[in-house]
Amino acid sequence: MISQTTKGIKVTVKTDYEGSFFKSKKVCYTFSYHITIENNTANYVQVKGRLWEIYDALNSVKVVHGEGVVGEQPIIEPGASYTYSSGCVLNSPLGAMRGCYEVMNMSNEGYFRAEIPSFKLSAPFVLN
Repeated sequence: MISQTTKGIKVTVKTDYEGSFFKSKKVCYTFSYHITIENNTANYVQVKGRLWEIYDALNSVKVVHGEGVVGEQPIIEPGASYTYSSGCVLNSPLGAMRGCYEVMNMSNEGYFRAEIPSFKLSAPFVLN
């Protein structure tokens, strides 16, 4: 697991290799990631959006920007956390992701970015 804290919002990431499959005569590698967002501030916060940079060892960077996380814009009370799981498909057994969440402090409606630490995606057979 890897963690990073920005302005009292701690983001922890755990990854898993899920397997491979063939698509259009190419091997694709699937990974899941499990994220916990902890609110260590004195205010309610809401995750309004996300920005991901997905790196594939065989391709260029893919940027994904969208509202909320997994179709939700969770409100996290002080001292609480929100956990979700998602995944990605790469054309290589090795890659990485990083990004940020757009977070709103609900007490003053101010926005800030909570960094998502860079994390590796690697199939177990890649690492000797």
